Amino acid sequence: MLSLSEEDRLEIGQHFVFGFHGFEPSEDVITLIRDYKVGNIILMKRNVQSFKQVRKLVHSLQTIAKESGQTRPLLIGIDQENGLVSAFSNPNGEAGTQFPGAMALAATRDTKLVENISRMTAQELKLAGINWAYSPVADVNSDPRNPVIGVRSFSEDPDIVSNCASSVAQGLSSGGVAACAKHFPGHGDTHVDSHLALPVIDKTLDELEKTELAPFNYLMKYGIDSIMTGHMALPSLRVPPHQESDAGPASLSKVVTTHLLRRHLKYEGVVVTDCLEMKAISDTAYGPGVERGAVLALRAGADIVMVCHTFDWHVGSVKAVYAAVESGELSMEDLRASGERVTKLKKKFTSDWELNASTDEWRIEEQWKELKEDNRRLSSRAYAASLVWSTPGDLNPFSSSFIHNSRELDVKSKFKPLDDRTRVTIYTPAKESINLAVDDPEVEGAHGDDEGILRTESGVVRNRAGESYLAFARAVERNAGRDNVMGHFVFFPSDFSQTKILLENAVIVCLRNAHQPSSAWQIQFLKRILNSALPSTRVVVVLTCGPYDLSGQDAASLSVVKMLKGRGEPVLCTFEFTKEALEAAVDALYGQND
Repeated sequence: MLSLSEEDRLEIGQHFVFGFHGFEPSEDVITLIRDYKVGNIILMKRNVQSFKQVRKLVHSLQTIAKESGQTRPLLIGIDQENGLVSAFSNPNGEAGTQFPGAMALAATRDTKLVENISRMTAQELKLAGINWAYSPVADVNSDPRNPVIGVRSFSEDPDIVSNCASSVAQGLSSGGVAACAKHFPGHGDTHVDSHLALPVIDKTLDELEKTELAPFNYLMKYGIDSIMTGHMALPSLRVPPHQESDAGPASLSKVVTTHLLRRHLKYEGVVVTDCLEMKAISDTAYGPGVERGAVLALRAGADIVMVCHTFDWHVGSVKAVYAAVESGELSMEDLRASGERVTKLKKKFTSDWELNASTDEWRIEEQWKELKEDNRRLSSRAYAASLVWSTPGDLNPFSSSFIHNSRELDVKSKFKPLDDRTRVTIYTPAKESINLAVDDPEVEGAHGDDEGILRTESGVVRNRAGESYLAFARAVERNAGRDNVMGHFVFFPSDFSQTKILLENAVIVCLRNAHQPSSAWQIQFLKRILNSALPSTRVVVVLTCGPYDLSGQDAASLSVVKMLKGRGEPVLCTFEFTKEALEAAVDALYGQND
């Protein structure tokens, strides 16, 4: 049995990216870097308080790595897709700028804007010491029921996804941050969330190449820095000349990582897995468990294994790889060859032990303030440009892009803006868990007013949708005047009768992912509003997440579509329920961003 040297342990540590808890280096992460030589760290929203705090945190982590004998700086990664998944942005505004997410950016039809926003995102990250962004999402959202991708995807059209994802990747890279396309080979054609179970995409190679693989293939031609493999099963995938298939998770599959990605598509960059703590891997009903999953992922051809949350699983994963090398299941020769790809990425996006203590911190602060102000204006313009007006029933998720059709039909001209004399009532949906990519279940504190914030039983913030809808109501008040806002009511799935229906001059109803089975009650509430409203009452609908809610693809939404068409009011789509998106929507309702 092989005995591991210190050099071997240092090499093995480069093949993991781990997360931790807290705004400062915890004892756990210090142990992982110092004793287990972990060479890459992911920051989560739970680690982000402010720009200055993150910069100090990253400096501390890099110092620990250097003092532990590591030869290259850490890759510091983060989920900064923008939109609903923006780990570096927070409600207090003291960290990164909130920019529109993928589908909202695609709605602008401006790939230069997409690239510019990504470049500015990278500049903020780099200034804080973050050098690896897990973005763009290259999934084609083929299934509108998709509970975890949805508006995180640019489109259901592979060409739109390819062009926009390429713009993101080029923007990030030119801004000094490594891009990472995800979730290979594609997480769009499923209605199962891999955080909770193992999705199955039963497609052949030919079928995948027409849709799922197209954006990744396009990105590879432009030299995408890294690719993240996802946790979905592809039992019908066979990659010639090999005849073997694999019904297990793609992230652990040699068929996917080696046969498809490395050999068939000839990708030579870094491959990192999605987090192995997701139940598609960690729950043994679906996968092999985290520690065994780490070994299988590396054996399949991954360069870096991601484990985001749990210290015991961090240590167990490293020790499992130690044991696999000692037994001969994994080869140090293969790990070193893989490590050369990691080193190449580090050489490109890290300097020699960057972020040493600087006497020019005041200059960095001034640079940050200027960058934030420029980006605030850029974000505001982008959110205004991302809004789409559409006729109910034209929101067809199976069209090439309803966004383009709506632009060309100029549906916006059919909407008469509200004015400051209009008495209005606002209805927004009760807060629900969206998914574990969007929710922030581990972020403590509500950053201010606690009203409307959904918490777990232990008091931890579960979802920030409440804050953004409160901002929406306040924005309406600023336009209409407080005396003309007759009420802001939250409607609930359990008992519609608890929600008061006021028949004012206008009623604004926000929906959020009402096409999902768990949220279909929102359609029923809208139907109740429409049945109760007088013919003279304007009913204005804002779709604040997925654009599929009023596509008319099911009986419930079809009946509501017919009622809305009879009233002649277009529907406004924001593609996300961030505070910035909803405030831009209010400006549009009152004709302020024409």
